[in-house]
Amino acid sequence: MGITAEEWREWILSGIGLLGGETLPIADAHGRTLAEEVRARHDLPLWNSSAMDGYALRSADVAQASSDAPVSLAVIGEVLAGSEENPPIPPCAAVRIMTGAPVPDEADAVVPVERTRGDRPDSPWARSAVRLPEPVAAGANIRLRGEDTPAGAVIAERGDALTAARQSALAAAGVADVRVSASPRVAVVVTGAELGDPGTGLARGRISESNSVLIAGMLRECGLEPVAVRRCGDDAAAVSALLGELSADCDAIVSTGGIGPGSHDAMRIALETEPGVRQARVAVRPGQPQCSGRLASGPWMFALPGNPVAAAVSFELFVRPALLAMQGRREILRRRIAAVAGVAWRGAPDRLQVLPVTVSRRGSAESDGRPACRPAVDPRGVAHSVGGHGATQGYAIVGPERGDVAEGEPVDVMLVEP
Repeated sequence: MGITAEEWREWILSGIGLLGGETLPIADAHGRTLAEEVRARHDLPLWNSSAMDGYALRSADVAQASSDAPVSLAVIGEVLAGSEENPPIPPCAAVRIMTGAPVPDEADAVVPVERTRGDRPDSPWARSAVRLPEPVAAGANIRLRGEDTPAGAVIAERGDALTAARQSALAAAGVADVRVSASPRVAVVVTGAELGDPGTGLARGRISESNSVLIAGMLRECGLEPVAVRRCGDDAAAVSALLGELSADCDAIVSTGGIGPGSHDAMRIALETEPGVRQARVAVRPGQPQCSGRLASGPWMFALPGNPVAAAVSFELFVRPALLAMQGRREILRRRIAAVAGVAWRGAPDRLQVLPVTVSRRGSAESDGRPACRPAVDPRGVAHSVGGHGATQGYAIVGPERGDVAEGEPVDVMLVEP
């Protein structure tokens, strides 16, 4: 048995290295990876603020209120969101207040407008006096200063991805700029003399080329726009020249095809002269032949199999984690869930089986509510089953010691999520 998938990935990660960084405005940093921890610049909220549209008041003034004997308070003003007003609240008085507005210092509670009785038949808001038919506790409906996040608290860690939610949190905490890792510049190379343009008439022996679309799309799902997408025939000298040309402008090159043992496998032949590049047979199905390492010209090389599903599996297992690691990302592996097999399928003895599956989000009583997965492609010929692969929602991960999978058995599924 060859090297395991885990061993191959760890070998890549041990040599891939980290990219440099840059400082960006928070609004321009979506999808990037933080290069340093970030702390709140100020309290969240910045002041005691109202959680409701209603009335700010002294809770002691309505302590004896009841439906039979409501308490009437004089309405002496209004505080809007964004207002700098801090009106005094004398006994037996209240001010109208809107959600997010700062609560006056002399008020200790906010009552929602719908729990009051106004003095206007055409509006729930009182003009000069508001009646309250029940007491309110001190602190009710007030967001205390700093209760969400105090100033100086760590709100994002080095290696965190800047999702929209995290960007919003940083901006709300007063962060204007962030230090992020550089995005890898990645080129795509597709080899194969048999490849033709999609939608054109194809002679016998030719096939529509889809790997460039596949790999470029998977890069985009990682937040990376490929710097070049090129196609090359089965000529080792031409492949070497192309790799040299691309090396000046990229940090990594991802290729498909031409890494088998055949006499015309041009990518393998071209890379045999690269001392930093390693060829391996990895105990995984699909995707057994692999070739990776650092080119003498600088970029890291990922040479993947040419069959589309094998290329996709290889990208998920090896390329995606490495590209995230180059950016210092803390989480580099896809999320896995516990599922059950919706049907039986043949295993891959002595190899890790990574089988494209569809996932039913609703499990049955027999599966204890776990989702059911079913092969998206024929397990007997998975590597080239590009048509069925289009429905893939995840990959069933079946260990080399397990063998065949029976219907209803538990299966780990690596979810494919952008």
